[in-house]
Amino acid sequence: MIKYINVRSRQRNEFIDITHEVEAALTESGVTDGMCLVYIPHTTAAVTINEGADPSVQRDIITSLSRMVPYEAGYNHKEGNSDAHIKSSMVGSSVCVPVDSGKLALGTWQAIYFCEFDGPRHRRAIIKFLHG
Repeated sequence: MIKYINVRSRQRNEFIDITHEVEAALTESGVTDGMCLVYIPHTTAAVTINEGADPSVQRDIITSLSRMVPYEAGYNHKEGNSDAHIKSSMVGSSVCVPVDSGKLALGTWQAIYFCEFDGPRHRRAIIKFLHG
């Protein structure tokens, strides 16, 4: 079963916690053991797992990525979003989380983040559960 999660970003660069939506999809799926794949089908967005308790961590990651890959740096791509394509490639388009006893096996402080690098936009994440 594939589940789609709709995500709406409000800023050009933004981390959106989608952990609860993924957990809800897991409950709906009935999978108790296996793997959860979260995939982002966009070339200017990504997904990551990181600190969920302190929002300053997400701001620090966004700030660091923006320093490494500035918005305007003489890119060849004429749409004006080359930085977003590069950041998306650096972070990655998928994460995989073990499912154990019907729960995501995330660490105590971990959360799943949709990473927007070309917002604001309406996006989606694809969730796929693999039975263990």
